[in-house]
Parts: sequence; structure tokens; C-alpha cells
Amino acid sequence: GFLSPSYGVQFTDVPNGLSALSKVPALGWCQIVAFAGLIELNVYNEQINGEPGNYGAGFLGIRSIGLMSPGFKDPETRKKKLNAELANGRLAMMATMGMFFQDGLTGSAWGD
Repeated sequence: GFLSPSYGVQFTDVPNGLSALSKVPALGWCQIVAFAGLIELNVYNEQINGEPGNYGAGFLGIRSIGLMSPGFKDPETRKKKLNAELANGRLAMMATMGMFFQDGLTGSAWGD
């Protein structure tokens, strides 16, 4: 199949790892950036109670699909859950950077 029929780029033409970034046409990158900007400006554009990152989506974001969650009533429990979420996000970012460095140094994309 084709990744971009207008540019003639097939899925088989795209290598693994960071070298795949160079195969995406410039218009594809423009579409990705425009979509991310659209979501950032129109969906995640307000904060609840002045808290950065609190968009009112509730636990696991289920409020955004129409289900309601009572949330965490105890402030200490809520603080503990938010800190755990921040720590997990930071760990995921470090793991991703480690995979990028591995690919850049060895040319092997995460376990090829």
C-alpha cells in the first residue's frame, strides 16, 4: 500500500527508526503540525480551577466521552495520583529518548 500516493511513497519504502522521518513529505509534516495545533487551540484550550493540565476530562479522560467520574475527593489521594502520573510521564519520555539515542548511535531501531 501507499503511504502517500501523490508522492509515490509506499510503506515498504519507509525504514525503521529515525531514518523514517526523512521519508515523510513536507506536506505531511505540515498536516501533522496543523492537526496538533488545531487540537491544542480548540480542544485543550481551557483550564479548570486554574490548574495547568486540568482540562476537566476526569479520571482516564472518560468525561470527554460522555461518562462521568466523581474524581478523587481526598486532596492527598489526588495529589499522590497526580504525582504518580507526572513520574510515569517523565519515565516514558526518558525511555523514548534512550531509544532515539540507541537508534542514532547503532542504527538499530529498538530491537531490530
